[in-house]
Amino acid sequence: MDTSDTICALSTPQGTGAIAVIRVSGEKAITICDKIFRHNNPSKKLSDQPSHSLNYGVIVNKESIIDDVVISLFKAPMSYTGENSIEISCHGSIYIQQKIIELLIDNGIRMAKPGEFTLRGFLNGKFDLSQAEAVNDLILSNSRTSHDLAIDQMRGGYSSKIKNLRQKLVKFASLLELELDFSEEDVKFADRSELMKLLKDSAKEIKILIKSFSYGNVIKKGIPITIIGKPNVGKSTLLNALLNEEKAIVSEIPGTTRDVIEDNINIGGMLFRFIDTAGLRKPKDRIEDIGIEKTYEKIKQAAVILYVFDISETNFTEINNIIDELKYNINDNTKKIILIANKTDKLIEIPEGFKDFVELETIFISAKRKENIHLIAESLLKSFKKKNVGDVIVSNVRHYEALTKALKALKNIEKGLKKDIPVDLLDIDVREALNHLGEITGEITNDELLDNIFSNFCIGK
Repeated sequence: MDTSDTICALSTPQGTGAIAVIRVSGEKAITICDKIFRHNNPSKKLSDQPSHSLNYGVIVNKESIIDDVVISLFKAPMSYTGENSIEISCHGSIYIQQKIIELLIDNGIRMAKPGEFTLRGFLNGKFDLSQAEAVNDLILSNSRTSHDLAIDQMRGGYSSKIKNLRQKLVKFASLLELELDFSEEDVKFADRSELMKLLKDSAKEIKILIKSFSYGNVIKKGIPITIIGKPNVGKSTLLNALLNEEKAIVSEIPGTTRDVIEDNINIGGMLFRFIDTAGLRKPKDRIEDIGIEKTYEKIKQAAVILYVFDISETNFTEINNIIDELKYNINDNTKKIILIANKTDKLIEIPEGFKDFVELETIFISAKRKENIHLIAESLLKSFKKKNVGDVIVSNVRHYEALTKALKALKNIEKGLKKDIPVDLLDIDVREALNHLGEITGEITNDELLDNIFSNFCIGK
């Protein structure tokens, strides 16, 4: 990707709006925009104005006025990209947007590629690679929690921890290099006991980061909650009650839901993705069989399972057996199952095994009357409070993979120390750990990696 020329792009969403913002960045951004911008004060030019100033005037094509605009001026290096940058705020007409961009291109500016403004900021040292990725996460954030997570990473809380870990290893790597230089004298500059302590401390910190990924990943994408149970127990009614809309078809006929129905809801600043599924029973036809197969697929994907049953027709022994069988089939101790005893409106006396249900933290509701639905929301929020994770949360798959590889390299170093292997072999594993940590912040990178990361950004960012 050529970063020597000047680029432009629409930074606001495509379409008509009150205003639109067109971004320009590069060495010639200011001088080229001076050619098409007529300041409200005829004696003024953009190149003469201070950085971070607002300039009112008109965009002109020769003598033809295209629009009244406000230009935000940012001079290098005091800009998002580290280059001379211009942001043209114009009226939101699609025609006006197109004419201004055409005029910029006619004057030697090219269209930006996806993520190119942020890439230039990274290459110019305005932020590291993990912070650049957090910019995209911030744009895509869809809840308070995912927003807070992206903000923390963008402001460098995560990268500071990685850089600190890496810096400690760099110190020992340099001492090992010295030992290689003086290998004939058989001198040891790196204290092996200190190195072993560093490895254990670093491995402990990396393990906490790795463990946080399961939390960070679902926060970023939305927490999948699968609603399961036998046919006609009120799963679809519950989904409608949770979403407060008629999303799923509700019928007295068992097996009405044959496909998977999904929708999102924001509860307490966290995004939950509720998934209504086909009732679990022996299928009567091929279509119902496919629906039940999808149910089991969604069970595997879920972070939490809401098992709904008709409390007016079910006893504790039956439910206990079903849950034991379900846990056996899932074979995942991290997956939480919440029992939802529905149709309390049909009860005329305390159900059999009531105390046993209470001990299992069963939530008693009437989905039809929307009674106690808030208890489900409270239970879900409680389940996803930060548990056993540090202040820094990993939400990026690339970072998770790099941390996993770095941890493996640290374990290899520890094994090597115990076996007293030659320093040149030890140095290889230390370098590998450094490289994997460096890939996260961008201290170690390549064009293919950068292309893959920034191609996922929107054009104009």
